[in-house]
Amino acid sequence: MELKIFDKQNKEVGKQKLPRQFDEVVRPDLIKRAVEAVQANKRQVYGSDPRAGKKQAARLSRRRRDYKGAYGKGLSRVPRKTMTRRGMQMIFVGAFAPGTVGGRRAWPPTSARIFAQDLNDKERRKAIRSALAAVVDKQIVSHRGHKVPASYPFALSSDVESLAKTAELEKVLISVGLADDLSRGSKTNVRAGVGKLRGRRLKKSTGPLLVVSGECQALRAARNLPGVDIVVVNNVNAELLAPGAHPGRLTVFTLAALQRLDKEGLFL
Repeated sequence: MELKIFDKQNKEVGKQKLPRQFDEVVRPDLIKRAVEAVQANKRQVYGSDPRAGKKQAARLSRRRRDYKGAYGKGLSRVPRKTMTRRGMQMIFVGAFAPGTVGGRRAWPPTSARIFAQDLNDKERRKAIRSALAAVVDKQIVSHRGHKVPASYPFALSSDVESLAKTAELEKVLISVGLADDLSRGSKTNVRAGVGKLRGRRLKKSTGPLLVVSGECQALRAARNLPGVDIVVVNNVNAELLAPGAHPGRLTVFTLAALQRLDKEGLFL
């Protein structure tokens, strides 16, 4: 399969044969496994204080003549602490036990838990190749929800990597027919449910992915385009190519990125 190469003015300047990495069979099950491994390895460990709910003396004597004893008070055998007292009369409240107000949690999250998942290198590379094969299939990309231009799939000339301003890069993407997908990625929806209270109030659609050959000015220029991701070709992973484990993200490669992918044999 050959891709048409478009320059910054949306003029066809040549063709480029796809590297052999794009010949893989699309395996949604393998892609999902690789995406979940990437997401698991990005999770940050968290946990409560190991002494939370245990910072008070809650041992209460039931012997007859012990000071602060609960003998004869008609109290259940729940760990308690002294909240206040009046003379020799103690006012106890529950403490320490999971079933009491102010007590410890029964099964709190612990920072010792390991979220990371292992994935074989051959399996990971095969999943990336499978996701690469999906991004050049116009039917799979449109089925994912992207607004696919008529000329898709295509590549951009290498001089796009030298664009230093966000407006210039946006103008190029609009000229090659990605205006609808850019507007789709800029829309936000309010999330339903309790997630609104937990730092994830808004949901955004995933826009196009731009793959470049190396460190360049376009990496900074694309940073402020909503929904758009840009990545160096050797840093491509399954989550970028298939966000949410759904293969077929609208992806645009530069000519230099395709040539480097073929020359270095990445992900083989």
